[in-house]
Amino acid sequence: MRMDWDKLRVFHAVAEAGSFTHAGEVLNLSQSAVSRQVHSLEESLDQPLFHRHARGLILTESGELLYRNVHEVFHRLAMTEAMLTESKEQPQGPLKISTTTAFGSTWLTPHMKEFIELYPEVEVSLVLTESDLDLGMREADCAIRFQPPTQPDLIQRHLKTVRSRLFAAPMYLKQHGTPQTVDDLDGHLIVYGSDGPLPSATINWIMDQQLSDKTLRPVLRVNNIYAMYRAVVSGLGIAALPAYMARLSNELVNVLSQVEGPKTEVYFIYPEEMRQSKRINVFRDFLVRKVAERRIDF
Repeated sequence: MRMDWDKLRVFHAVAEAGSFTHAGEVLNLSQSAVSRQVHSLEESLDQPLFHRHARGLILTESGELLYRNVHEVFHRLAMTEAMLTESKEQPQGPLKISTTTAFGSTWLTPHMKEFIELYPEVEVSLVLTESDLDLGMREADCAIRFQPPTQPDLIQRHLKTVRSRLFAAPMYLKQHGTPQTVDDLDGHLIVYGSDGPLPSATINWIMDQQLSDKTLRPVLRVNNIYAMYRAVVSGLGIAALPAYMARLSNELVNVLSQVEGPKTEVYFIYPEEMRQSKRINVFRDFLVRKVAERRIDF
């Protein structure tokens, strides 16, 4: 059996768009032409690829299998094309970067203006998520992560060691007083809370630091570190925050300065096959330079 690449291209667009009409807009084809191509592919495979519903299309099990493989092939072709067209003078092409919501929104995004001005031909996409995207499956080209990779065939470059400390807004300390011991934090802490798995085993390290047998009671649990920061700035309580985030506000005060969280290592990670990519190399060097600048404190 031989599959037609044009039909596969149309099938991939339909799977991405979720409807014949939207795929047609992307491909500049009519809805009926898209439908015919998909129907012809289904006939050649002798099995349905989509469940048709009034609200759109859902991939069948066979469709899911075909989509995963076609998606990988098309992504690799796009990556190869980008690598081949990168000029010797200037890197160009798509660069999909993944990192955490907190780090991406507070530290990385403000630096992207400078990077894009330096390399205007690089098409940057940022994916901010608490999940580790599969770089081997091309879900992203590179990642900034707060733990070493567990997948094989990934290159890692250590960027920085991060520690979190306790911060509060001056108005909060004026109203409630400055804590002198960890036990004084009872009823004042903003901590990470989630029904699902925690981003790291040590994210709520301060909860294990009390001197007495009692368990510290938080004033708020929230499943986003940036939201914890915003709650501290608003004067709601005290939270353990990384320095790069606390320094977004010039007013936050480091309380119990002798108390410090465990080390967290930050890595820049990318697949072995991207080793020669100019886009990866210039972005890695840019990150290393920005982290090394004295005014950038993690």
